Amino acid sequence: MKKLVNTLLTSAVLLTGTIVFNSSDALAQGRTRVGIKGGLNASSLFYDSQGATNKNERIGYHVGVFAQAPIGEFFAIQPELLYMTKGASADFNVLGVNGKNTFKLNYAELPVLATFKLGQAVELQAGPYVSYLLNSNINSNSDFGTGTAAINRDNFNKVDYGIAGGINLYFGKAFIGARYEQGLQQVANSGAAKTLLGSAKNGVGLLSVGFSIN
Repeated sequence: MKKLVNTLLTSAVLLTGTIVFNSSDALAQGRTRVGIKGGLNASSLFYDSQGATNKNERIGYHVGVFAQAPIGEFFAIQPELLYMTKGASADFNVLGVNGKNTFKLNYAELPVLATFKLGQAVELQAGPYVSYLLNSNINSNSDFGTGTAAINRDNFNKVDYGIAGGINLYFGKAFIGARYEQGLQQVANSGAAKTLLGSAKNGVGLLSVGFSIN
């Protein structure tokens, strides 16, 4: 699996370099897009922990850059580099103490998406992503008060990977988009994280707005 992750990362870096520094072939077939994007996330972990109820998504955000190299009239490759918040929340009752825990997992993410163009305004996208865990913490709001504590990253798999798919609607250089990502790697690796999250995997819905700068 490490070989697969390394292959995806290498491919994404090569694609990005080709788009930014040597896009003459792509330009010959169509316009290369480079731009910025950001928006809201609704992320879930679907974990099964004793005493956890009323499980909800963590509402967060993503922000980053993208580049899109056309390959022919109706197809393009789009790598992105994003800062991405993931996680989930749930109520708990432990020994009569009530509260709510929110797991916060923040990643640097690199999707590489095949882009199918339906005319000039609509794009369908699908492809893999690889992300690296930057930090992790848990926010607790209970009968004893509110606080945030860091969770050792060694309790988590630092590399997450999965598949993504969605749609973009362009209005000139601006666009809005919707995407869903399903992780294929278990989030927890050992320790308390494994006890609380079990075999949970990331699942994230994204709503984005963006702008092509060229």
